[in-house]
Amino acid sequence: MPARADAVRDKQWFWKPLEVSQAQQISKGEGVVVAVLDSGVDGSHRDLGGAVLPGRQVVQNKPVGDLDTNGHGTGMAGIIAGRGHGDDAGVLGIAPRAKIMPIAPANDTFFVGQGIRWAADNGAGIIVLAFGIADGESLRAAVSAAAEADVVLIGTSGNSGDKGNEVEFPGAYPEVLTVGAVDRDNKVAKFSNHGPQVDLVAPGVAIPAPAPDGKYVTGTGTSGAAAIVAGAAALIRAKYPDLSAAEVVQRLTATATDRGDKGRDDYYGAGQLDLLAALTAPQPGATATPPPVAEAPVAVPDASSADEDSGIPPLVFVAGGLVLLLGAVGVGIAVFARSRRTG
Repeated sequence: MPARADAVRDKQWFWKPLEVSQAQQISKGEGVVVAVLDSGVDGSHRDLGGAVLPGRQVVQNKPVGDLDTNGHGTGMAGIIAGRGHGDDAGVLGIAPRAKIMPIAPANDTFFVGQGIRWAADNGAGIIVLAFGIADGESLRAAVSAAAEADVVLIGTSGNSGDKGNEVEFPGAYPEVLTVGAVDRDNKVAKFSNHGPQVDLVAPGVAIPAPAPDGKYVTGTGTSGAAAIVAGAAALIRAKYPDLSAAEVVQRLTATATDRGDKGRDDYYGAGQLDLLAALTAPQPGATATPPPVAEAPVAVPDASSADEDSGIPPLVFVAGGLVLLLGAVGVGIAVFARSRRTG
């Protein structure tokens, strides 16, 4: 049975618990540029129309175009700033008015650092680093420089929580807001790395996303959780443009829902993302703004059907650390586990 793009929207189960519809009545990320350091982004996907900036291929120092070498970057872009298409069809991102700046670095700490610097120098207000790579002086310096330039840096804790739980960079740097993944029951996913580097958690299981060539995937991993948090940061930066990057991060962590052990812990960090609270919590010296009543601008997905089998036989391939199971007509499953190691 052919897959329908509107069926993809129906599987965005995290919309209801995150109250995304209500949040988007407050902010949609207008004017915010989110750099995605990844495999590239296929900006020709109909759900990303008008959302993708030229970006940069770092090694060759030229515009990256619409090339995505393994699909991971396109998925991240869609979760953050997808615009959907037609009547409630396709993937609608957390911040659908934000712009995506694709940065394609090589598998090298130096070039990743160069990509971070290029993004910070060219208007990115948020940089997403959804991978794990070795620590390195050039990478550490680039992260510090971006933080000093008032950029929100968002990374992943990694996907080896049940297989060694390795500390991964750049997520382990203190300047990076490091995100772990929870499932539909608000439990930390078994694969989600834990430790003192974890700052926040967000949904990271069965997350629909666009893929190259007009396809769709459903992904599981800390990358999807980081993309959701990046979208949340874009909503905040658009709503409160005078906040510093540190204040944006503080708003995200201070309004998080406490999970696990009371207070901060190594599995949930400060807690689970509360998108609406992050947007409506009063600023110092201000009074709280009550959240709007949702007017259902889009169909609210049914969480109960998020993991249902689409009935499409998958084609399995591995590219650059990302495992994709792509259905013949464009829907499948992806593990959002792209990493130069395991991230």
